[in-house]
This record gives sequence, C-alpha cells and structure tokens, in this order.
Amino acid sequence: MNFELFVAQKIIAGKRGKNTISSPIIKIAVLAIALGVAIMMISIAITAGFQHKIRDKIAGFKGHVQITNYDNNNSDVSTVPIDINQDFYPEFKDVKGVKNVQIYANKGGIIRTTIDFEGIIFKGVDEGYDFSFFEEYLTQGRLPNFKQARNREIIVSELILNRLQLKVSDTIQVWFSAENSKVPFKRRKPVIVGSFKTGFDQFDSSIILGDIREVQRLNGWTENQVGGFEVLLNNFDEIQVKGNEIYSNTGATLNSTTIINQFPAIFEWIKLFDNNVWFILVIMILIAGINMITALLVLILERVQMVGILKALGAQNWSIQKVFLYNAGYLILKGLLWGNLIGLVLLFVQHYFKIIPLDPETYYVSTVPVFFNWWHLFLLNVGTMFLCLLMLLVPSKIIANIHPSKSIKFA
Repeated sequence: MNFELFVAQKIIAGKRGKNTISSPIIKIAVLAIALGVAIMMISIAITAGFQHKIRDKIAGFKGHVQITNYDNNNSDVSTVPIDINQDFYPEFKDVKGVKNVQIYANKGGIIRTTIDFEGIIFKGVDEGYDFSFFEEYLTQGRLPNFKQARNREIIVSELILNRLQLKVSDTIQVWFSAENSKVPFKRRKPVIVGSFKTGFDQFDSSIILGDIREVQRLNGWTENQVGGFEVLLNNFDEIQVKGNEIYSNTGATLNSTTIINQFPAIFEWIKLFDNNVWFILVIMILIAGINMITALLVLILERVQMVGILKALGAQNWSIQKVFLYNAGYLILKGLLWGNLIGLVLLFVQHYFKIIPLDPETYYVSTVPVFFNWWHLFLLNVGTMFLCLLMLLVPSKIIANIHPSKSIKFA
C-alpha cells in the first residue's frame, strides 16, 4: 500500500504545474504565501530597525543609565558636582553586563555670531568616553583631541552649523552663565573641528561635544568633580533590571535613571510598533492559509477518482490525507522560498542604499531603518509553515467523505 500512496503522490506532483483547473489556483496560493512572508519580514525588520535606531541614538547622547546628584533634579545642566572617586568608577564591578562607565558635565550656553544666536548644551567629556556613536555619525572633520593641556576643540551638529552659517575650522563665541563669579557671563572661543548628523533633531539642535575640563573651569570645580556618570550596557533588553541593580549599588546621595524613564513618551511610542507587527502577522498568515485551503480542496476534488481507487485498495483516510498534506507542504515551502528571496532583496536594498527617506522631525531617523534578526526570521518561516499546515488539517478531512463506489464513477 505504501507503493500505491507513493505513486499517488507522484501523480499529484506531476500534474500540479500542468494545464489543470488547479494550476492557476496553486500559483495564486504560492504567490499569496510569498507576498505574505515578504510583507511580514519587511514589517519585522523595519519595526526592529526603528526601535534599535531610536534607542541607540538616545543612548549615544545620554548613555543607558545616568547617575547624577539628587540636587540636579534630572536637569540637562549639571549644577551640583559629584566626586569622581566612586566605587563604580571607572569599572562597575558590582553589576555585570556593564560595557563602560564614563564621566560628563553639561553647561548651558549661547552661541553668538554676527547674524544670529543659538542656545546650546555644552557636553563635556574626557578621553575615557565611548566615541563610537559620534564616530558613526561624523560627517566632517574629526573628534576633539583630549590629550591637549587646554582643549578648545568641539564638534557641532550639521543642524547648528546650517542655522548659524558656520563651517568646520571656524572659531566661535559661546557665552556661559557664571556661577560663583562676580561677572554674570563668561565667554569662550572654542574651535569647531568636526560635525555630526544623527537625524535626531531633539538632540542635534542643542548638544555640542567638548572637553569636560572647560565645564569644570566655568563652574569653578576641581578636576575631581563631575556632573554625573553615564553607564553603557552590553544588552539593552536588560536595561530595567540593570537600572535597578545600579540604583542599589550607588550611594544614598546619588540617583540613577534609565533613558526609558527619562524619555517615556518616545519609548511608549516605539513600543506601539509591536502591535502593528502582530496585526500584520495575523492578517498575512490568515490570507496565506485561506489560499492554501482553497488550493488543497481543488487538488482533492480534481483527484476524487484516485482517492476512491486508493480506498478500494485498502488505503486509510489518514494515509491519503498525508499525500495531499505533503504536496501542500511543498507548495508552502516554495512560497516561503520566494517570499524570503523577495523580502531579503528589498531589505538589503533599503539597508545599503537608503532609498526611502523619512522626516527626522517626526520619526527621529532620516531614512527607513532596517535591522536583521536572523532568529526572528527563522521563527517566522517555521511558524508560517506550521500554522498553514495546521489550518489544512480540517479541510483535508473531506477525504473521509469520499466513497469508493461513487468516486470511481466520478467524471
């Protein structure tokens, strides 16, 4: 009987692409699976791309967790200093999964030119800072040289350069408020040595990066006093857990805050993308499943006589069902193959050539971002295959209703 079932499977496979009634229906079913998988892949990759890009940009400017003095009241400007001599600096030994601990100090100021002025936040850092983020988005020039005794070099965003009609190598005038001083303002003349463009206008429009020693001089601090510490983590997914651990392992006078708590509206917004992805996945799998059900029913109806003959020879219903399910599985695999090919080609084109632009003021990125998680793509293919076959089990039971005596006469 296994031989007869083998022959039946070969007959179905041989006629599948020929000029039969089922041929166009099968092609439509395979096309539906291919397009559905491609759309699902693109949705997952773009959603993950948005989430990773936005959170990485915020972390590039703020770190994953900020440790500050309680008296600063979560202000962007450092007013109350912290002693640099802490148990967690320069290495956070009590918390695992910490990539880097870096010092910073912020100072509010105004860039003034002959034609205009711009309010800015001067972010002072030292050579122990992780510059990989700014290196990625550097558009002109270079990073400041922090080995100089008096470092007046800064990098400024392209947005500020364009607004004030400045260029790299210009020397500018920046006015800062002077605490604990007889004069209300102090002037500095930093030199622009580089420019960056992240597409995150909320930060690009205000932050310039320079030497922390300049902020210490402006505030009258010693070299052991800083505005705060930024903690970078190896795994962003652990940020809440690690944030609590960091909070527990810092002094009573210090506060630690994750960027999720600092920017809740942004992270709630990007979390909503997951709902859209689940909606697309459900709709696309339903469409693919319904098309495969239609194709399977047509395949069965076209071969009613063959089913009757196999039953007359003693074949069990489940054995015959498996023949049709095997062939349906082949069609699903074919659709998955084409869907993966179409989806990956489109994603790679967008990833490398960035052909679809976005408004950074609305989406915080200048082009549609793409992030490849191969494990998620593997689960997508396996899940689609499993669910489609599961949906085919019920309609395949129509075979049990086919009677050999009637079906052999069927024309």
